[in-house]
Amino acid sequence: MRQPEWLTPWSVSLPMGSFSAEWLALREPADAAARSLRLTHAVADVLPRGRLLCALDLGAGTGSNLRFLAESLAEQQSWLLVDHDSTLLARGQAQITSWGAERGYHVDARPDGLVLEREGRTCRVATRPVDLARLDDETGILADRGLVTASALLDLVSERWLGQLALRCRRGGAVVLFALTYDGRIRCAPAEPEDHVIQELVNRHQRTDKGLGPALGPEAITHAERCFAGLGYHVERERSDWTLPPESYELQRQLIEGWAQAAVEIAPSQAVLIQSWRARRLTHVAGRRSELIVGHQDLAGWLPAAGNLFT
Repeated sequence: MRQPEWLTPWSVSLPMGSFSAEWLALREPADAAARSLRLTHAVADVLPRGRLLCALDLGAGTGSNLRFLAESLAEQQSWLLVDHDSTLLARGQAQITSWGAERGYHVDARPDGLVLEREGRTCRVATRPVDLARLDDETGILADRGLVTASALLDLVSERWLGQLALRCRRGGAVVLFALTYDGRIRCAPAEPEDHVIQELVNRHQRTDKGLGPALGPEAITHAERCFAGLGYHVERERSDWTLPPESYELQRQLIEGWAQAAVEIAPSQAVLIQSWRARRLTHVAGRRSELIVGHQDLAGWLPAAGNLFT
C-alpha cells in the first residue's frame, strides 16, 4: 500500500501515516476531554462483566484509546493494539507501562506483551504491526473480539473499507466504539475572512485517498451510522468536539500549520491567500486570544442481543 504524501498533524490517527509520538501526546488531553462519556458508559454497560473481554484497537498509535477506556470496562481484559507503525507501538508500550504504574498497577513486561494487575483487575496488552488495508481472515485480528474500537480513524477510510469492517464486526457480533471522527466543522475565533475558504479546502483534502481508498472525510460518521444500522446494530452517536482555549496554543499552532499545508495542496493557486490567513491565525495564537472548535463525533453500536453474545 502506498504511503500518503501528506502529513497534516490534525489527522494524526491516519494508521498508514508517519506521525510522531510527540504529536499524539499533545492531542491526547484534548481527545480525553472531548470524548463522549455517555457512549463510553453505554458500551461498558452492554459488554460482559463476568468474563474476559477481548478488545481490538485499530490504528492504535501509542495506545491512548486503551488508556481512556480500560478502567471503564470489565476487570479481565485482553487488548490487541494494531498499527502500521511499529515505532509508535513500541512507544505505546512504554507509555502504557508508565500510565499503569501511576495508577497503582503492577506492570509485568513479558515476551508477548504487557500484563497490568491491580486488586483483581488484569489487563493484558499485545501489539502487532498490521497493514490496515488488509482486513482479511489472514491477519486474524478481528477474530473473537468482543469490542472493536478506534479513535480518529473513520474519516480517513474509504466507503469500501468501512463496509468490510462493519461486515466482519457483524459476523463476530462485536460491540463497536469509534471515537473522535472528524465531521467537517471548524470554528475559529477571532474570525478571519478566509476561515470558510480554508475549511472548505481542508474538507476537500480529507476526502482524498489516505491509503485506504478515497476517504469518507466529513461524511464518515453518517455513513458509519447507516452502515452498522443496516447490519442490525443499535447505533448511537454524540458530538465530541475539541474546544481549544487560548491556553492550548501549541496544539492550535500545529493544527493551523496542518490546515494551511492541506489547503495549499488542494489549491496551490491560492497559496498567497492561505499563507496570509496562516500568519494572522498564528498571530492570534501567539497573542493567547485564539479559540478553536474542531467538530468530531463518537459512535457506538451493538447488536440488540449483545448481552447474550458472550454467554
